[in-house]
Amino acid sequence: MKITALYGSPRAGGNTDILMDEFLRGVLAVAPDADIKRLHVRDLNIYPCTECNACFKTGDCVFDDDMTGIYGRLLESDMVVLAAPVFFYGLPSQLKALVDRTQALWARKHILKQDLGRKRAGFFISAGGTKGQSLFDGVKLTAKYFFDAINVEYKGERFYQSIDNKGDIRKHPTALPDVFESGKSMADSTEP
Repeated sequence: MKITALYGSPRAGGNTDILMDEFLRGVLAVAPDADIKRLHVRDLNIYPCTECNACFKTGDCVFDDDMTGIYGRLLESDMVVLAAPVFFYGLPSQLKALVDRTQALWARKHILKQDLGRKRAGFFISAGGTKGQSLFDGVKLTAKYFFDAINVEYKGERFYQSIDNKGDIRKHPTALPDVFESGKSMADSTEP
């Protein structure tokens, strides 16, 4: 089983990093031989999309940066897991650049009508500092469209409110066991 884990926080060792690690620990409890690629987006050099639309003709982005090597991994993964905090009801800019650059895969699928292979599984983990009723609406919608662009089915999510300071997630009464169990469940239901 191939898994791509996108760590979307610009803060190393933050709450969503901790949640992702626990989710992956759950995956490994069921699938100890899983091929997991951990991508810390904060450490990557990804140019923002310039909407040149060259990908509408070729299915490829004109930029040659760290994203170039990520496209293939996203397409061959059996599961893509995304973990990110909420920044002003959206994704952090580093991660949003990666999401926007999957426009090339969207173009392959929807403009060029290329087959991106079988549907695969996607899971989204997020934490935000406020208690706002619609705190996760924006990031969830973006995650769903991101997964659709890369031919991944949105299979589940875990969201945690009032989590702001680094490490606060460890004080949450159920967060770590919840994401561990979600990782196990996703590994059980995902076919390579």
